[in-house]
Amino acid sequence: MQTRTPGETNRREFMALALGAAALLAPRGASAADARIDVLPDEPIGRIAPEIYGHFVEHLGGVVYDGIWVGEDSKISNVGGIRAALVDHLKRVRPAVIRWPGGCFADSYNWRDGIGPRGSRPRRTNFWVDSRELAGVPAGPHVFDPNAFGTHEFARLCRLTGAQPYFAANLRSLPAKDFYEWVDYCNAPAGTTSLAEQRAGNGDRDPFGVRYWGVGNESWGCGGNFTAAEYAAEFRRFTAWVPKFGGPLSFIAAGPGSGDIEWTRTFFQTLTARGGGALGSLWGWGLHHYSENVAKGRTNRWGDRMGPAVAFDLEGWYELLKQADLMDGFITQHWQVMGEVDRDHRVKLAVDEWGSWHQPGTAVAPSHLFGQMSTLRDALVAGLTLDTFNRHADKVAMANVAQLVNCLHSLFLASEDRFVATPNFHVFEMYAAHQGATAVRCEISAPRVRYSRLGQPADFWGLAGSASRRDNAVVITVVNPHGTEPRETTVRVRGADIRGGQLASLASTDLRAHNTFDAPRTLEPVRTPLAPAGDGLTVRLPAASVNRIDLTLA
Repeated sequence: MQTRTPGETNRREFMALALGAAALLAPRGASAADARIDVLPDEPIGRIAPEIYGHFVEHLGGVVYDGIWVGEDSKISNVGGIRAALVDHLKRVRPAVIRWPGGCFADSYNWRDGIGPRGSRPRRTNFWVDSRELAGVPAGPHVFDPNAFGTHEFARLCRLTGAQPYFAANLRSLPAKDFYEWVDYCNAPAGTTSLAEQRAGNGDRDPFGVRYWGVGNESWGCGGNFTAAEYAAEFRRFTAWVPKFGGPLSFIAAGPGSGDIEWTRTFFQTLTARGGGALGSLWGWGLHHYSENVAKGRTNRWGDRMGPAVAFDLEGWYELLKQADLMDGFITQHWQVMGEVDRDHRVKLAVDEWGSWHQPGTAVAPSHLFGQMSTLRDALVAGLTLDTFNRHADKVAMANVAQLVNCLHSLFLASEDRFVATPNFHVFEMYAAHQGATAVRCEISAPRVRYSRLGQPADFWGLAGSASRRDNAVVITVVNPHGTEPRETTVRVRGADIRGGQLASLASTDLRAHNTFDAPRTLEPVRTPLAPAGDGLTVRLPAASVNRIDLTLA
């Protein structure tokens, strides 16, 4: 595995940079317990939907082939062709939902190609065939998809891991008829329709019971280059009179990229222009946001600026966190605009693509398009983003990190018989206790972090997190973004005494630390008991850390 990129400074050089900047980064007047976390257990925000901790699988690079699917005849340990190590690890994070088959790939996918005997399924040119990063890479399933992994195989992955399937339907290149026939194929009761009988002939007599259906993907771009008004008309057409077969269908519309408020406003206005009935078919409004170091870095194929995955400096550390922190404002802004039409807020947000996006060069295999090494910095992006979703539990009903394996903000890296969990996996495992609990208000105060951005003063919040309650148990997750300084923090639960507690921290003195095939345990959480004193306790949160505080109330 490649763990360094060209021009990367070594660890000693990086730590010298960090220590040299410590005076600039240290909070002025810092003292013991200069931060405070107050949990208000009687001020609920809403139930934290387990679907917020969802995942995303696209036929892109090494996500499916070499990541998830190894084949039933493979020497690699598998369950019906699905990599066993991935299944075992996924169970530990309790994935409530997995989105498939894209992404941009979805709007060039014909679901009929992925059913029937695998040996006779057609090979198709992958949507990503012309990516410049694949130039010179030998052809393979990342370029010409063999369709070995289709509807049944994806449903099996979901059954094995306990996840609900979320299908993204092709709106750009297939008609609406194909969409409702896919619903029929997946959900019609056994023996009732010809498509149900075809499903049984392909190995699954019982219906899959798919509830979540995405109607297109990024329809403002790779999903058809529609205007918001054009897409609203297509959404109405695709979702009209789709058979439910006795179960709920939750349609998710292709929402905006990051802060495109006008896409949201125009869609909702157009959708309801002929009456509010169409709004009843809409369950979730998609939102996509990727975090990139925009201060400096190379442009990607869309003209966006990206920084390196591993060879970053302190400025790059904070700039990526600042990009991830934009999620909070995007949720609030789009929610307000949605409320201009949907005054009762029946429609919730589904952030079905999010994560870090870095320069190429650190993928574990040349065919792994958009593959990248995830460091401690990406773990903090994961923590602060999940905390943002928790704080907006009344607004966000689903989220899907992009992507599951071998691509972008993945939880796992795999190549042939090698497999490793990234720091992002450990964050998801730490945060899993929030699933299904009640998010409660949590007030956090800490001195701001100061740093230099392109030679100019800049700053960042000192601590951020979220809290949830389940009976007499409180879970607090909190990120300390400071690159060099730990934070002594007083923790109190208003109106209750703390009986006991434990701290789990994912941290390192090397901001570029990451797990590799050869060193898979470089970054893992460290757990220590906490000694309460009446209604509070003091916790030392390491520098550059993601933390989980478990409290038992008297």
